[in-house]
Amino acid sequence: MTPTTIPPGFADTIEIMRDGHERILAALESHGVAYEPYPREIPNPRPRGRAAARAFPMQGVLKYHGLSDWPFRIAYLPSISVNNSAAHTTTCVEFRPDLAEDSAVIGGVPASGRDLDRIVQTLDAVRGLTGAQTRAHVSSRNVLQSRVVGKGLGTSASASAALAAAALAALYGPELAGNHRFLSCFARLLAGSGCRSAAGGLALWLSYPGLSHADSFALRLDGEGQLDSVRLITVPIDSRIGLKTESAHYDAPQSSLFKSWMLSRADEIIECLGAIRSGDWRTVGQFAEMDSMRLHGVTMSGSRENKLIGWEPENIALFRMCNDLRAQGVPVYASTDTGPTVVFITHRDHEDAVVSAIHGLGLGLDAVRGHIAGPAALIDPDEALAEIGD
Repeated sequence: MTPTTIPPGFADTIEIMRDGHERILAALESHGVAYEPYPREIPNPRPRGRAAARAFPMQGVLKYHGLSDWPFRIAYLPSISVNNSAAHTTTCVEFRPDLAEDSAVIGGVPASGRDLDRIVQTLDAVRGLTGAQTRAHVSSRNVLQSRVVGKGLGTSASASAALAAAALAALYGPELAGNHRFLSCFARLLAGSGCRSAAGGLALWLSYPGLSHADSFALRLDGEGQLDSVRLITVPIDSRIGLKTESAHYDAPQSSLFKSWMLSRADEIIECLGAIRSGDWRTVGQFAEMDSMRLHGVTMSGSRENKLIGWEPENIALFRMCNDLRAQGVPVYASTDTGPTVVFITHRDHEDAVVSAIHGLGLGLDAVRGHIAGPAALIDPDEALAEIGD
């Protein structure tokens, strides 16, 4: 497997990160978490094909920022997230020999610029498996359950996972898209977190600088009903500064806090893995809340001149609400990714109390009830296009 880029200034971390990676693999084996081999053979491409997929956004538990290899979107550190039923992305991909170029329509609007470039990068990677040349048309829509879109909901991840699944199935057939390891590698290419969205549930993304494309994949850690009682309550909040996730990826590795965040990760992954396998949702929630603070601390300290402050004033009220609820015996944990949107992790017995507390703040915020969602899955293309409206 060909290694990926090791950025300047990070060569001294590789031995420690590689050792941590091996310990994580050993922990997965000890917990009985298996994953598929990377395919050795790729089917011949279809002359034309159409497929559609649906995927869910994810919320970070042990989070990440920064890409050590931008073309392959390899992260500096492994991460864990949870798929969230509060929204989903539906995507249809059609490869046709009569198309002169790739095109995409997202939410009814033709894609252009950087948005189209990222879609084409995934399509090129899928075609590059066999040297296929057929162009494609992509139709996609994020389907939300709230009046506010919010920043930090994780729909770039669901969009990436749905695109990869539909593209692989359209060009090569559904069996190849059904290999979750393989799918997650291609779901990583539009948005890194897409690999975990593709895997579903509580998912681990294996990553560190220099790791090969085929070895940087995601796998589901739950799936045996351990966390069926968990509820996710999403409060979408818009970013008033127009925060872009890619800006955070550029800034974070410049923080003096970044390397310590990297180097402590393997031990936390292994502890979180044990909690997930045993159904200890509170430890999962504690990690998500703690790493929300570290993620934003790293991001805000990445530049001396222009601080990337991703939270909004509402966040302070919501964080303090969590502390107040716990003091009253209501276990709930607040999680934020890149942006102010908050996802509360709690038990189904306390869902009503958390929703009531959110509304009781008088801030006019939505509270979308949800649960842990599954992996990216293929759906009927006609059904998809009816939902997309393209």
